[in-house]
Amino acid sequence: MEQPGPISPPTGKRATRDRLTVPVLAFGGILMAVMQTVVVPLLPDLPRLTGSSPAAVSWMVTATLLAGAVLTPVLGRAGDMYGKRRVLASALVLMTVGSVLCALSSDIVVLIAARALQGAAAAVVPLSISILRDELPPDRRGSAVALMSSTVGIGAALGLPLAALVVQYADWHTMFWLTSLLGAIGVTAVCWAVKESPVREPGRFDIAGTLGLAAGLVCLLLGVSQGGQWGWTSPAVLGLFAAAVVVLAVWRAQQLRAARPLVDLRLVARPRVGLSHVAALLTGFAFYANSLVTAQLVQAPKATGYGLGLSIVATGLCLLPGGVTMLLFSPLSARISATRGPRVTLALGALVIACGYALRIADSRDLWMIILGATVVATGTTLAYSALPTLILRAVPAEQTASANGVNVLMRTIGQAASSAAVAAVLVHHTSQVGGATVPTLHGYLLAFGIAGAVALLACAAALSIPGERPTDRDRPRGTPARGSRDSALEGA
Repeated sequence: MEQPGPISPPTGKRATRDRLTVPVLAFGGILMAVMQTVVVPLLPDLPRLTGSSPAAVSWMVTATLLAGAVLTPVLGRAGDMYGKRRVLASALVLMTVGSVLCALSSDIVVLIAARALQGAAAAVVPLSISILRDELPPDRRGSAVALMSSTVGIGAALGLPLAALVVQYADWHTMFWLTSLLGAIGVTAVCWAVKESPVREPGRFDIAGTLGLAAGLVCLLLGVSQGGQWGWTSPAVLGLFAAAVVVLAVWRAQQLRAARPLVDLRLVARPRVGLSHVAALLTGFAFYANSLVTAQLVQAPKATGYGLGLSIVATGLCLLPGGVTMLLFSPLSARISATRGPRVTLALGALVIACGYALRIADSRDLWMIILGATVVATGTTLAYSALPTLILRAVPAEQTASANGVNVLMRTIGQAASSAAVAAVLVHHTSQVGGATVPTLHGYLLAFGIAGAVALLACAAALSIPGERPTDRDRPRGTPARGSRDSALEGA
């Protein structure tokens, strides 16, 4: 590993750029989340606009999910080896190129390929968090990491109403031209304001491990995301799951033999790291149900007896308070982690998420209660998502922070995909006829809230099971593993 040399206080333009590092990285995180959500308001109209089937249009979401899941750990590992800023800028470039292609074309094949390119942006947050660990002093690191983690929710809350407004009042290509401009600004800002981290892990990139992980994840997530449409017991879905088990088993054996594996499975097996990944998966499941169910619930026709018949713009505005709350509560999360430890913050966040779903179950008819419940869930998500990268940063060697955080984000993605599949399955099995249309019942929505709340309690239990850290592990100097070596970091993990 390359160790950073003596750090001298920056002056002049460099000092200005250093002060902009956190805002620029946060802008990249928000932009990534916005890019993932802007297509949602378009989905009902895209079959007509592109001359394709609804099934083909759904791949604009699936392609981004699959590409993001595969590329997040891969780009995280590449960042640890070749430079985090370089890989971060490359991910933003791919995202921007994808946006430009969407702006230029109405062909569904091009649009799906472009959305797959945008999936590379999923690596922005773990790479940025790793840069913050390398570049910021301990007294600023906690709040910056908390803010960076919150950008996922902030961007999602901003993206939906923004996209809905553009789609309602302008040509749909305009939305992608706007995101292309924002992407170009993000790339320029990263190249100008963010320093390249000196912390590296040398070695040869694990191409075999990358291909194995990609194949296994595609089989797994494709089966999860398409199970409701193809049938959970269909030969295609069962075959995908069987292939995922076989491929990932072979991949695990290859990773354990590799000298420089893509994912250090021995490190993942340590309780402080492995349980953090389990908590990330469960929290991702619990968090995602909030956005999925709230959007459908408030847009349901008034004739259902519970729906509010809101437009997509009004729906986005209902979720906006949650995004604002995530921004406001990220400093609180950092303070709790500094005083009580990140596992306490994670457990508290999961508990708050469960309380939010209890409010949703108590009253999902009045708009103010719906907004309150959704905002409480968003608050808990802020606490949990802000604590997860801090747990990882304190448990792994400095030269593996980007790849380890990439795996953690991957687990959140798998949790979100499982949440989407579970919510869809519940709502499909609890329907009624209203005005000749089949719509989910209120009982189905409440059951989805109950499942998400129960999963949040499991996440709380997983957080409390994470072993406590040694005092000597806290706020280690930049680029210094616990007790001075990678092996000792593994012992302490």
